[in-house]
Amino acid sequence: MNKIELEQTFESFSKLNVLVIGDVMVDAYVWGKVDRISPEAPVPIVSCVKHESRLGGAANVALNIKSLGASPILCSVIGEDEKGKEFLNLLTEIEEEQYGIVVSNKRRTTVKTRFISNNQHLIRVDEEDTHELADEIETEFIDHIKSLIEKHEIHAIIFEDYDKGVITKNLIDEITNLANSKAIPVLADPKKRHYNDYKNVSLFKPNFKEFVEGSNLLLEKGDIQGLFDEAKKFQNKMGIKKLFITLSELGVFISNEKTYEHIPAVVRQIADVSGAGDTVISVAALCLATGMNARQIAAISNLAGGIVCEIPVVVPINKDQLLAESSKIIDKL
Repeated sequence: MNKIELEQTFESFSKLNVLVIGDVMVDAYVWGKVDRISPEAPVPIVSCVKHESRLGGAANVALNIKSLGASPILCSVIGEDEKGKEFLNLLTEIEEEQYGIVVSNKRRTTVKTRFISNNQHLIRVDEEDTHELADEIETEFIDHIKSLIEKHEIHAIIFEDYDKGVITKNLIDEITNLANSKAIPVLADPKKRHYNDYKNVSLFKPNFKEFVEGSNLLLEKGDIQGLFDEAKKFQNKMGIKKLFITLSELGVFISNEKTYEHIPAVVRQIADVSGAGDTVISVAALCLATGMNARQIAAISNLAGGIVCEIPVVVPINKDQLLAESSKIIDKL
């Protein structure tokens, strides 16, 4: 791939529609100053300066897809509550109409509130329900997603699983089977509950910890050959075409069963790793949908994950910055 081909590929992102299915949330931030310790307990007192709410979870994946120039269709279930209304209001940033959102009075909208002082993350408070969808809501949600796939030209589907209950085994099976029948690439960013349910997907993206725990392995992160040996076994068992494992400070690994690529990390000033996985799966989806090979997918996604880690809040990737950094490694793509 040369620089012109890379630029053309990035430009082609604007023609893509990506279905994002998963757990959504409001990422709330309380910014403040700490200048004393509470007399009630040995904890800092945060004097609030400002509040901010942003799209989180699978919605952050949709935000990254939008930031890269493509069109996301976000599919999730939220609560019939004030935070749900706030979420829908935030979602207008990226979707004028919330085609894929189902509202239920049987669960709360997930909110994660982070308290930050002097760019230091002090504490996080979670408000959420994590039980799986009730049967009637699950059926409604699956049928709704199927109708969206039939109605729109979809170029990739992402399962963004945060183990909050929106993604179920039935949903995974039915949507993956439909997508495969239409030759739509399916990517999965798994968590523990449904780790072994993502069979026959195009690309499976756990981090190293998720991979060794989900596969019940004893493996050192730096043992790349050992990782490839286990990757081949897992892919064969699951029918997965590409296994993409993030290795934090060691970069990323991708296997297509026959060969593998290990892309080292780029040295950066890390401020916040929150949301990096969302960015990686978003970039991987667009790269896969445009026909990039495994090495290109891994290398560009690796850059994207590193870029967003330099910022102390969850933010989407900047397309121009990613293109500029990708151009610098063009000889390695």
